[in-house]
Amino acid sequence: MAPTLDSPLHKRRRAPDADELAGIPWLALLLPAERAQAEAGLIVGDALPGDYVCRIGRPVTYWFGVVQGLLKMSSDNAQGMSMTFTGVPPGGWFGEGTALKREPYRYNIQALRKSVVAGLPVDTFHWLLDHSIGFNRFVMNQLNERLGQFIAAREIDRMTNPDVRVARSLAALFNPVLYPGVGEILRITQQELAYLVGLSRQRVNEALASLQAQETIRIEYGGLRVLDLSALRSSIFHEK
Repeated sequence: MAPTLDSPLHKRRRAPDADELAGIPWLALLLPAERAQAEAGLIVGDALPGDYVCRIGRPVTYWFGVVQGLLKMSSDNAQGMSMTFTGVPPGGWFGEGTALKREPYRYNIQALRKSVVAGLPVDTFHWLLDHSIGFNRFVMNQLNERLGQFIAAREIDRMTNPDVRVARSLAALFNPVLYPGVGEILRITQQELAYLVGLSRQRVNEALASLQAQETIRIEYGGLRVLDLSALRSSIFHEK
């Protein structure tokens, strides 16, 4: 399910088990015949840290989603520097625009930690678009939310206040439409968040401590718990 047939992730592909199928949010929206078609094509792969799920310029093969773990979406500029667009936590599906147009990937998707990644073959993706109203609604909602996400990401890139950058990035990762598998606790380390935000681990730690002091989040072992998501969102639109 990786961009090349000889890649490690593709060699580790397998059929999903019942718990992994339960972690795919759009399956519940399908009629029985549609779900049977989808499950017949679905595969999962066990991605290790650093594994690429897809790479810039490679042809689209699957529509991907995260069952467990954490991925990052990034691109490289002409100077060879990497720009991270967003993280993809559990429940997140991505690449629907690429799958719709059957065009080469314009970004890299890479595992930040050990992850379980699901893949729906692009031909099955188009079959569901042709036959399932529920699937069409899910994809339209994804595209709408994704547009807002990338507009927000451009705003974050222009922000000079590190606390605001961290808060905005956290709010994006707790999007219940794009990432329904996250819930109230995001399993992420400060180093992983630093990779996504583009700041040092030390500076991210300071920003998280500030947010915790405001009782917006609580730092827990292995992750972050949101105590007040509306406050996290509303308090970050103005730089200090």
